[in-house]
Amino acid sequence: MKLRRRQLEPFSISFLDVICCAFGAIILVLVLSKTGEPRVLEAIRADLKGVVANLQRQLHDIRGETRVVHRELTSTREQLSEVTEKVARLTSDLSRLRGEFAATQADLDAQRAIAGRLNTARQELDAETRRLLGEGFRRAPSDDRIGGIPVDSEYIIFIIDTSGSMFNYSWRLMLEKVEETLSIYPRVKGIQVMNDMGEYMFDQYAAKWIDDTPARRNAIQRRLATWNPFSNSSPVEGITRAIRTYYAPDKKISLYVFGDEFSSGSIDEVVKTVDRINREDAEGNRLVRIHAVGFPVQFSRPDGLDATGVRFAALMRILCERNGGTFVGLNSVKPVRA
Repeated sequence: MKLRRRQLEPFSISFLDVICCAFGAIILVLVLSKTGEPRVLEAIRADLKGVVANLQRQLHDIRGETRVVHRELTSTREQLSEVTEKVARLTSDLSRLRGEFAATQADLDAQRAIAGRLNTARQELDAETRRLLGEGFRRAPSDDRIGGIPVDSEYIIFIIDTSGSMFNYSWRLMLEKVEETLSIYPRVKGIQVMNDMGEYMFDQYAAKWIDDTPARRNAIQRRLATWNPFSNSSPVEGITRAIRTYYAPDKKISLYVFGDEFSSGSIDEVVKTVDRINREDAEGNRLVRIHAVGFPVQFSRPDGLDATGVRFAALMRILCERNGGTFVGLNSVKPVRA
């Protein structure tokens, strides 16, 4: 037994030595590797910090560039919106100008047509006037005229045709002419407004005179803008009623008749009736002057010249000639102050 134990001891000692050496080597490797690891990690951390800092700088730059691009995009969108609105306005203006040009061209064509019709009507009126007044009739001269209209009267009466043709097609122009007529009389002793049927604008002033004040003139203009009583499209009733009611030897009165047609009746009979009721004074002058403004509503009809418009112009031209007044024939129903 002793012999056998001796034989095994060398091998066991050598094996243990090897094992111990191996463990020692492993421990040494571990010690050495632990010693170098912080330096490597520190270098890696430093590199990563640099990368992160670089990426952060790039991100900051990108964000700045993004804000700049966003501002430029917003500005571009605003400019695009302004340009779009401007284009829309210009398109609208162009459309409006084209419409105005077309309307102006149509008005020009209508004016030419009306001028031709008026020329024909004037020739007919000249012949009718010579027949009714005689070849030797001459109007008495007057020094108190503005634009050919005597303005020496102290009282003025408006006789206005309120028919549908006047109210629908020339009312704004008629309002302008009333205002212009009042402007050439800075102050008068009395004013009255009636329609062609002899109906008063203000019932409380029937058969009376309206005091001439700025407030009364404004009230007349405001009321006249919407005043539309029944009319038979003939000025005869208004003229005769005004003369019979207001004629007085001691008053200088002017009638202003605004209308567009004389629908029925005899021109000769009307002239004779007015001659009878509008008597002359000792010097042969009619104390009630008759002026008239003719509106070419009937001359603008698309189906041609209407006889009632010609009859109105013929009647009022004769009445104005015989009663010391002036007849003015307009060539358009379009208001001057659009």
